[in-house]
Amino acid sequence: MFRVNKNPKEEQAVNEGPTNQTASPATTAFSAPSASVAATPSSASRAVTESEALARDIKDGKLSGFVGAGTMLKGEATFKALLRVDGHLSGRISSPDGTLIVSTGGQVDADIEVAVAIINGTVNGDIIASKRIEMGRAAKVTGNIQTPALVVENGAIFEGSCRMLQLKEAQDKRREEEKHSTYAESAEPASAVTDYSDVTS
Repeated sequence: MFRVNKNPKEEQAVNEGPTNQTASPATTAFSAPSASVAATPSSASRAVTESEALARDIKDGKLSGFVGAGTMLKGEATFKALLRVDGHLSGRISSPDGTLIVSTGGQVDADIEVAVAIINGTVNGDIIASKRIEMGRAAKVTGNIQTPALVVENGAIFEGSCRMLQLKEAQDKRREEEKHSTYAESAEPASAVTDYSDVTS
């Protein structure tokens, strides 16, 4: 049998142990846990490595793509859920509903159109985010940004212009309200309109 984080020789010694000892039921029930139980790490308390977490996210469909550290890609990237960049990506990035994460060591030289952009690395290019842009303390962004919500942590560097847009839902609601109010004003009865051109003082 193969177990992670176990030495097979130690496992065999613990399992075989001394076979000629007999223990009374009373001492067995109240004694300390055996060495094999104490040596077995709890899988629930074991820390998950970053690569295991990435593999799980890809399998679950949470992560559409990953550009690892030391990797350089050039071209157009389109994704659905989440794209994480730890390496270097240049070209164009787009996802109407997706989230782009640029990690601390990551660099993106591209124009970006996403729902959410979380920047902790370097971005050279324009960013249009339909929901929000977050710049962490290690972020370096050079380019113009457009978003309805912007979070900038202390230490982030931003060189460019920022245009704050309203959320699409709020814009649509406001337009609908304006349309109804314009319609209500134009539907006033004619008797309410008074002509003062004949009045002499």
